[in-house]
Amino acid sequence: MDYKLLVLDVDGTLLNEEGVISKRTLAALRKAQQMGVVIALASGRPLHGLLPIVQHLDLDKYGGYILAYNGAQILNAKTDKIILSQSIEKEVFPFIEKEANKHNMAIFTYNESQVLTNDASNPYIIKEARINNMEVQEFKPLSPAIDFNPHKCIMVNDDLSEIMKLEEEFKMRLDGVMNVFRTEPYFLEIVPELIDKSNALGVLLETLHISAKEAIVIGNGVADYSMIQMAGLGVAMGNATDSVKRCADVVTESNNEDGIALIVEEYILSQVSVADINLELLNERGKHALMGNLGIQYTYAADGRIEATMPVDERTRQPFGILHGGATLALAETIAGLGSMVIVEPDEIVVGMQVSGNHISSAHEGDTVRAVATIIHRGRSSHIWNIDVFTSTDKLVSSIRVMNSILKKR
Repeated sequence: MDYKLLVLDVDGTLLNEEGVISKRTLAALRKAQQMGVVIALASGRPLHGLLPIVQHLDLDKYGGYILAYNGAQILNAKTDKIILSQSIEKEVFPFIEKEANKHNMAIFTYNESQVLTNDASNPYIIKEARINNMEVQEFKPLSPAIDFNPHKCIMVNDDLSEIMKLEEEFKMRLDGVMNVFRTEPYFLEIVPELIDKSNALGVLLETLHISAKEAIVIGNGVADYSMIQMAGLGVAMGNATDSVKRCADVVTESNNEDGIALIVEEYILSQVSVADINLELLNERGKHALMGNLGIQYTYAADGRIEATMPVDERTRQPFGILHGGATLALAETIAGLGSMVIVEPDEIVVGMQVSGNHISSAHEGDTVRAVATIIHRGRSSHIWNIDVFTSTDKLVSSIRVMNSILKKR
């Protein structure tokens, strides 16, 4: 595949207007991960606000990454290893609060699962806490409550001219000390020096030993444009600002029209051939799924043919020591599902529809059975697979038919 890393902004990009990931986008992203693509979320959100999304996408199982606080913290979602963590010295906070008061602005920051602010009634701060599932704590003044080094702080004002005025002032006064930029018309963010999404992406690329040309970056806001320009394929959402669209290689549909799914299907999934499938990686990433619980391992993959093995042990045997028929059917459905998944169109998904089997002989505890799936019907809306299951001595144990329904993603 041309692309090994997919970097996604969250609000306005991954999430639609209802604050959820569409079914089509979710299916495309999970399939991309199964094919070996690493996904990273790059967001201004705090870590606490990103964790539910990470779990929903299975990034914690597939080994994705989190670029939180606009890049001030990078975390391996699977191991919880912190790759980068930069923060603002707490001693600077009184100065920031003084300037906020001078310009009649509210101010807030994050501390684990809490939003700390000097104005708990501000609607923008209330909304920020809600979308991140965080509790709001008010302190007046705020600075004495900041007894830690925060990853960033945000000034809030719905007067755009006042925000722009302070932005220019801060950029001059804090140059070489902190980075200042607007992420929303009403948010002015202050982060550690040199921290932004593109610099964080550079650290991640170096960590993964991936070149920028092997990365796809998708975003919609001004905080995204530098990493969009950096990527091998920079993508702006249909709802992105005009300045972001101008710097992108491709403009996709909006976050309400499956813009991410369309890019993943065209530039990642359509490029995957059976020969590209890394069975070792697929087995590793299946450890958390049913196949991992049953000890199933893929051993061969080709167009129209999939093979796998499964041990007969305490996970798959009946009480009296022979292979359980239900485990055998699960093995058959698993490899038939993979077989269909790698030959359907990028905008299609595979759903098991029917399974039936004949158990001919037994396999005993301590043996390892081998399943061979071959496709016998490849239609537009359905696939039918024949799966034969053998013992290690090539004795036929079961012969199974699996029908998969092929559906268009919605």
